[in-house]
Amino acid sequence: MTIENSITEAARARVAQAADDRIRQISDALVRHLHAFIREVEPSQAEWKAGIDFLTRTGHMCDDLRQEFILLSDVLGVSMLVDAINHRQDRGATQSTVLGPFYVDNPPEMPAGADIAAGLPGAPLLVEGRVTDAAGNALAGAIVDTWQADEAGFYDVQQLDRLGGLSGRARFRTDAEGRFHFWTVKPSSYPIPDDGPVGDLLKAQGRHPWRPAHVHFMIAAPGHATLVTHVFEAGDRYLDSDVVFGVKPQLIAQIEHCPAGDAPDGRAMAQPYHRLRYDFALAPEKGD
Repeated sequence: MTIENSITEAARARVAQAADDRIRQISDALVRHLHAFIREVEPSQAEWKAGIDFLTRTGHMCDDLRQEFILLSDVLGVSMLVDAINHRQDRGATQSTVLGPFYVDNPPEMPAGADIAAGLPGAPLLVEGRVTDAAGNALAGAIVDTWQADEAGFYDVQQLDRLGGLSGRARFRTDAEGRFHFWTVKPSSYPIPDDGPVGDLLKAQGRHPWRPAHVHFMIAAPGHATLVTHVFEAGDRYLDSDVVFGVKPQLIAQIEHCPAGDAPDGRAMAQPYHRLRYDFALAPEKGD
């Protein structure tokens, strides 16, 4: 038997020695599917080297502010597939979507009604919401992390030199009725960072790098599964072709244009502003 015909079973026999059942299962599947991929595409030596170089460049592009492997997972649809597998039973809860590469742990906590977009350009946007369990009961004290791009499509971590710190992101806690609200700027659609290997991949595949306008949320409450999601602006041109496949119909909402005057939270607005309202429901925490 030639090495071409025997190598897969030999590799599977080696990984079968793993003591941990889950590592053994994952390693066996990895060998089987990776070898099947190689047999299907039959890469040349030069193509295989190019693939290794691509992954090496992807790793080199990663740092504390940019995660190119998350981008790669996102644009190949893998992040959304993992998300779907892990939320099959979340009936009655708000649908989840990808985390994305721009989340920052422990963002600054702010009081209700704060303006989180200091230094970011854009039209004022009032964001209001309520957090409940899947049955509609208010969740008081829930932690609401939010982050977004500005009107030019840039996140704070992409322009720290100009801003001098974080902006367009914050942490809030819901009140006794599960409510929260804050001010920010209206986001816009934007391209994911495409100046690295993931951008090269998109160009080679004939794809655009754009995401529809959205605001990110990560919401946590004791006894409930943490929700990672976006709210997308209705009518955005990229809703049907989001580069990371993250749009779900339930997550699309209208952003209302409002005239100058007193806003719903009592703030006097001397200029027109926008208003986004969206309520979130959390699934019960999953058991082991």
